[in-house]
Amino acid sequence: MEANGQLSTKYDPKSIEAGRYDYWLNGKFFEAKPEEGKEPYTIVIPPPNVTGRLHLGHAWDTTLQDIITRMKRMQGYDVLWLPGMDHAGIATQAKVEAKLREEGKSRYDLGREKFLEETWKWKEEYAGHIREQWSKLGLGLDYSRERFTMDEGLSKAVREVFVSLYEKGLIYRGERIINWDPATKTALSDIEVIYKDVQGAFYHMSYPLTDGSGSIEVATTRPETMLGDTAVAVHPEDERYKHLIGKTVTLPIVGREIPIVGDDYVDMEFGSGAVKITPAHDPNDFEIGNRHHLERILVMNEDGTMNGNAGKYQGLDRFVCRKQIVKDLQEDGILFKIEEHTHSVGHSERSDAVVEPYLSTQWFVDMQPLANKAVELQSSDEKVNFVPDRFENTYLRWMENIRDWCISRQLWWGHRIPAWYHKETGEVYVGREEPKDAENWEQDNDVLDTWFSSALWPFSTMGWPNEEAEDYKRYYPTNVLVTGYDIIFFWVSRMIFQGLEFTGKRPFNDVLIHGLVRAADGRKMSKSLGNGVDPMDVIDEYGADSLRYFLSTGSSPGQDLRFSMEKVEATWNFANKIWNASRFALMNMDGLTYEEIDLSGEKSVADKWILTRLNETIREVTKLADRYEFGEVGRILYNFIWDDFCDWYIEMAKLPLYGENEAAKLTTRSILAYVLDNTMRLLHPFMPFITEEIWQALPHQGESITVSDWPTVRPELTDDQAANEMKLLVDIIRAVRNIRAEVNTPMSKQIKLQIKAKDEQISATLEKNRSYIEKFCNPSELEVGTTIHTSEKAMTAIVTGAELSLPLEGLINIEEEVKRLEKELDKLEKEVERVQKKLSNEGFVKKAPEKVIEEERQKEKDYTDKRDTVRLRIEELKQL
Repeated sequence: MEANGQLSTKYDPKSIEAGRYDYWLNGKFFEAKPEEGKEPYTIVIPPPNVTGRLHLGHAWDTTLQDIITRMKRMQGYDVLWLPGMDHAGIATQAKVEAKLREEGKSRYDLGREKFLEETWKWKEEYAGHIREQWSKLGLGLDYSRERFTMDEGLSKAVREVFVSLYEKGLIYRGERIINWDPATKTALSDIEVIYKDVQGAFYHMSYPLTDGSGSIEVATTRPETMLGDTAVAVHPEDERYKHLIGKTVTLPIVGREIPIVGDDYVDMEFGSGAVKITPAHDPNDFEIGNRHHLERILVMNEDGTMNGNAGKYQGLDRFVCRKQIVKDLQEDGILFKIEEHTHSVGHSERSDAVVEPYLSTQWFVDMQPLANKAVELQSSDEKVNFVPDRFENTYLRWMENIRDWCISRQLWWGHRIPAWYHKETGEVYVGREEPKDAENWEQDNDVLDTWFSSALWPFSTMGWPNEEAEDYKRYYPTNVLVTGYDIIFFWVSRMIFQGLEFTGKRPFNDVLIHGLVRAADGRKMSKSLGNGVDPMDVIDEYGADSLRYFLSTGSSPGQDLRFSMEKVEATWNFANKIWNASRFALMNMDGLTYEEIDLSGEKSVADKWILTRLNETIREVTKLADRYEFGEVGRILYNFIWDDFCDWYIEMAKLPLYGENEAAKLTTRSILAYVLDNTMRLLHPFMPFITEEIWQALPHQGESITVSDWPTVRPELTDDQAANEMKLLVDIIRAVRNIRAEVNTPMSKQIKLQIKAKDEQISATLEKNRSYIEKFCNPSELEVGTTIHTSEKAMTAIVTGAELSLPLEGLINIEEEVKRLEKELDKLEKEVERVQKKLSNEGFVKKAPEKVIEEERQKEKDYTDKRDTVRLRIEELKQL
């Protein structure tokens, strides 16, 4: 802004955004302040991981939250938007370990305490980066309440939940087959495993019966696990194998004698009907092993290499071992067939390593009782409302088919499990504090799954387990959670069942689900594809407002968003249009103060119309924003600002502004100020920087637009008759412009215009607004009435309530226009012929991609339509 309160000549996002965020923070406009009569409104930010910089998905997610909280703050709510970050156990530890490897060290060289010191340093550095990015986006966060998942208060909540669930019998420690990540050497929960189709094989083997009476065929996709086989299972009703149940086979290579057992789990129709049983390396085999009291033999180390139980293969990587064991089994005549097979293989979400089903002692949450309560909630009035509602089914399907949650992780960074083992007796103690005689106890080395603490985020951040904490009492439960559909299972579901269990309430009323940001071609953005976009780079080029507006209005709830730099640029053009329109308005306000704004004077039809349209826009924007339909809000604001305000009202306002009537000038200035003020407020949640800059230059009350009142409909300013009159004027002006364009007559050239009104009332309206028609149609002669004799040789147009006639005399030279159109027709006929020839070529149609063929078909339609239109126009002109 220039020193005189006017806007600078050019729209420059960098200069507008510089320092503005500090102004907001210094004013404490974003801090929640309990005030009498103010209803609380709460959102907790989905805490980003302290592993790196924010991506476009974060920018989209947080922009939507910022829009909601800015709007609610302006509507008079006591808004708390609570910021914070997640310690992200596996991801952060992996980053710090990678950094140490570059220095030639490992975490074991440092020891647990020193390693954690290094990780806290990492956290502080990256938390700083994230805050810097939040500020560039302009997020209205209450930093006075910022939280981190490993803050002491949140750690206390984690211990309380763990111990409480343990005391209720809902947390237990047991030996189970879990998902093991050999790269990070930690357990994973089921939903941290990504399944990918992999080209593998079925390896068919014959295990010899120990009594020498024959063999039994089994098949596996993981031959290296056979070293841990402890049985072969068949269906007890299978006539082929009934007689073998109770006998034994000799396990090849190992030489161990293992039993043949009968179990209903075996599918008689699949393969040979006999399966090898490896209880330590397969979840189904584990259950069969329990039923038949089979030994569990683990043949791998935590890093995916073979252990001492693998005999001569000890020390080999599991996949190297697979190749070697296949070779050895083939040489021994045991492996008689390899059948190629594409199957779904689990990969670690974090490291992308192939996950190993692995026997391990871990801590688990018994999920069924917790899930049942969460499912029942959805049948009550207190249900969590999913937006769009189709995602409720996604959530319920997962909750109804829940499995126990493995919550222990073999990491150092995270909430350490509050369990201790007595050094002599082996007794287990689980408690909120360490045992009194701590020297005789050793704490469990594992930490909790990151999602265990994230699940408590809506209430642990508010001071829980202290139920008397002021923030907890006032701001919990929260109003809405905004997040992507990709973490409904990881996070949303867990917050719901933990919130219910520990607070007795749903943690949020609504869950607003958005999709993923994809590249322009629809592919997922990733480093490997090289198609990622850094939101900070976009802000540097186009400004935060342009990025925010594009992200928030570019799709409907639940849908993916295709990122397009061209669309961000188009949004910049929109911001530039707003800037220029505001500059014009401010330059013509002549120092108008807030107190001088007066809407009571005599108004033109344009004045009444723009105030009516503003009321309609306020009503629609408020209604749609409350339904989270921000794409529709964006469309309505764009149309009102670009079309109604900039293209029509400002142009019409020039008549009184440049005229001699001082009363009309004051009314026009007042309406410009009033409409622009309200428009900036409506737009503010989407484009906070430019709207604050413009609002500060306008006549206003208050310190900042962030804490100004949300616009409300003023019924006394709605005038439907004026709106209809304005529609008629706009239709006439557009029709005249279209005819001029059709016959290549510029606006600067005066033309004769005749308007035949349907009735006297319409005729009177047109006479009353004659100045607008003269200004925007530039007639040499304007005739208005109900009984006009129109010229036969004329261009005509019909609008609601009137017929327009533009005599051709002086408008165009018919002979020259026909010649010009005939040349145009010749060009179009050649284009039609060319494209039809291409499409009739069988070779082209067979070889060309469908997209290219479709483009050619579209060209054919376009050229044909244009050709037919030109032909018709030539015929019309020849008849005149």
